[in-house]
Amino acid sequence: MSGNVWEWCWDWYNKDYYKIEKGDNPKGPEMGERRTVRGGSWDSQVNYLRPANRISTPPNKTHEFYGFRVARTITE
Repeated sequence: MSGNVWEWCWDWYNKDYYKIEKGDNPKGPEMGERRTVRGGSWDSQVNYLRPANRISTPPNKTHEFYGFRVARTITE
């Protein structure tokens, strides 16, 4: 999961969000100014190469180090 590209996430970024919101896989704040990217890329220092690592980026920023996973929520 880490080491290829930073994973671009749908969540808005709030550095203190996990202190505020408890539970598994919180969806992130309702609004914000920056998006979350996670995991580190091939050009990251070793301390950034972990899936739980997250940083923020402007929502319109593109970079060769950013990518995304296609995921689908299945509801029954």
